[in-house]
Amino acid sequence: MSFDQLSSLEAGRRGSPGYADDPDFQRLSQDLMNRLFKLNGNNQRLAGEVGHLGTRRDTPRVRERVHELIEESRDSFKAVGEGVKKIQTWEDVTPTQKYMQQKLSREFQSSLSEFQNLQRQALEKQKASVSAARAAVDHDAALHDDHAPLLSHQEPQQSLQQQQELTRLAPQDDVDFQEALILEREEEIRNIEQGVGDLNVLFQQVAQIVTEQGEVLDTIERNVETVRDDTLGADRELRSAARHQKNARSKACCLLLVLSVILTIVLLAVFLG
Repeated sequence: MSFDQLSSLEAGRRGSPGYADDPDFQRLSQDLMNRLFKLNGNNQRLAGEVGHLGTRRDTPRVRERVHELIEESRDSFKAVGEGVKKIQTWEDVTPTQKYMQQKLSREFQSSLSEFQNLQRQALEKQKASVSAARAAVDHDAALHDDHAPLLSHQEPQQSLQQQQELTRLAPQDDVDFQEALILEREEEIRNIEQGVGDLNVLFQQVAQIVTEQGEVLDTIERNVETVRDDTLGADRELRSAARHQKNARSKACCLLLVLSVILTIVLLAVFLG
């Protein structure tokens, strides 16, 4: 059954006579569902942008969009996670609310798991990009060191100071620029790693609450089965007692009938004698 069908079913139930739900629970659950829908959309966009990393379409703008989507989604997942935990610990829920609790936990865990996978993909591609950039910087520095003596030999008319400036300043500016970019990407990598760890904790907390609720439900189910078994046993004992009582009444009636016959015979014998 699709989400739209379930939503229509729930709306029909709310509109039916006799259906009443906690308005605070309803508002919170609906808000969480709306946020999860938006987060699923963010996941789709993030998947497209992450797919460009490490390809010919990888640009600073692509990496910026990846960073923005990750930051926005991470904050939203934290907020939604707190709401889901609140929903899961709601007291005195109806069967419909219990269904909504389970639905929200499934949707949240599924969406968060997908986002975590996308973060890990982005992390791996960012690390590969940084490694490649560092290798390129080291290679350029090595080439620069190799070419410096040759340049000095080809231009003996320039002063030593001018040669040093020509061989040092321009390449050093490029190296500094590349180093700055590398440091910026490494900072993004650290942020992603921290975000993955934080959301892992949130995922585990929600899963733990769901597991504990499952254990409570199992205990309730076992208690219900025990009560049912006890009730069935009591019913059997009552039926057996009823049969014994019926048999006893039948025997008593037979005995009274026999006594009545004997008494009648005795009375007749007395009167006739």
